[in-house]
Amino acid sequence: MELAFLNPLYEHPGSWASAYVDLSQHEEDMHTRRRLTAEAVARRLREQGADEATCRAVHDAVASLERSTEPYGRAVFARDGEVVLQVPLTQAPPQGLVRWDTLPHVTPLLDLAGEDPVSLVAYIDRTGADFELRSAVLREEAGHVTGSRQWPMHRAKATDWSERHYQLKVENTWEHNARDIAEALAACQAETGADLLILCGEQRECRSVHEQLPAHLRDRAVETAHGVGSRLLPREVEEIRARHVRERILAEVDRYRSARTPDEERRAAAVEGVPGLIEAAREHRLAELLILPDGPDTGREVWIGEDPAQLAERRTELRDLGEQHAWPARADDALVRAAVVTDAPVFSLAPVLADTGEEVPAGGMGALLRWR
Repeated sequence: MELAFLNPLYEHPGSWASAYVDLSQHEEDMHTRRRLTAEAVARRLREQGADEATCRAVHDAVASLERSTEPYGRAVFARDGEVVLQVPLTQAPPQGLVRWDTLPHVTPLLDLAGEDPVSLVAYIDRTGADFELRSAVLREEAGHVTGSRQWPMHRAKATDWSERHYQLKVENTWEHNARDIAEALAACQAETGADLLILCGEQRECRSVHEQLPAHLRDRAVETAHGVGSRLLPREVEEIRARHVRERILAEVDRYRSARTPDEERRAAAVEGVPGLIEAAREHRLAELLILPDGPDTGREVWIGEDPAQLAERRTELRDLGEQHAWPARADDALVRAAVVTDAPVFSLAPVLADTGEEVPAGGMGALLRWR
């Protein structure tokens, strides 16, 4: 998951309010319930020591959602009486996820707002295709392409030379239109930034378009067989998207496993455990961070300075490094901050926990390194 959108949370040091609000229920008395939720969130922040201005800012932000029709929820981050960032969620959060802490508590976003690939669905037939954008919170038309050849379309039974010649023309028409569709699909992907291409239609037409896609998009495309004119149900799209996410994360886990093997000089390209991760973060070597959100080390206390690269297991270590100020923080949030400011992606291992068959990485956190 790319987390560059979190950069505003790391521009100023100081304590942060983090509140994850469930908006998944839309009952008749929901307006009243959400006002009560806003009061409960503000109360929990006060109990944890938050200043009144920040409590009021979060209360007002949550209360303003009383008429929201968002399907899942929202995360709200605030400090010094100001809401700095709000993030729509792609899953409903657990109740009571409210924190006042040294750093914004962003790790839950990896599962609640993360890995939501925008899918570009192409409904393909022999004459062209309709495009549709789909995600957990999005469904909209994205255009249409008509193949430049509309005749001939249907095969004849090949019994003599003329009919075989006609059949060859049909094949050429299909291939020509598949190329037109693939070009339009590639252009739409470039414009929308879609992560996943779903080709929907008869198997032959989908296969032809898949083969005509640019090489860099073929691995992003999946085929699903449906009759001409049929539309994918939300459940089917969600299953395809979830499978795509799972396969991608499993591939990253495999890369991580391989990178743990030391080279001839006994150096590995991956690290696990809080001490090793802290050292890598200090040296700006985090290339990719892997986190199991409920792992045993995620809530471990570490010490941080104003510079995101200044992390330590003990406060005295930061003093020895010349850091004038030090605050305690959760290990996961501190390492995510270090990853975000150096443009390193972060992946949650929760979607593939049952598939790994082992505790990878140890303690629930590991990283691929930029260099050994």
